[in-house]
Amino acid sequence: MNANVGDRLVISGHHVGEHEREAQILEVRGAAGAPPYLVRWVDDGHVSLVHPGPDALVQHVERTKPKSP
Repeated sequence: MNANVGDRLVISGHHVGEHEREAQILEVRGAAGAPPYLVRWVDDGHVSLVHPGPDALVQHVERTKPKSP
């Protein structure tokens, strides 16, 4: 798993009827984009350190480069 600051972490529900949880990655604490990640959960704003398991995926946010004059 590899992430950058600003990417989204999505963790699937573990039980029938349980929804996915999404978080914004605030800090990447592992080497070369590896976990753990400091995240802010979208649903309640809670900030926590996460070591994602196999039920998680990273949605990379497209970054635009500033245009040169």
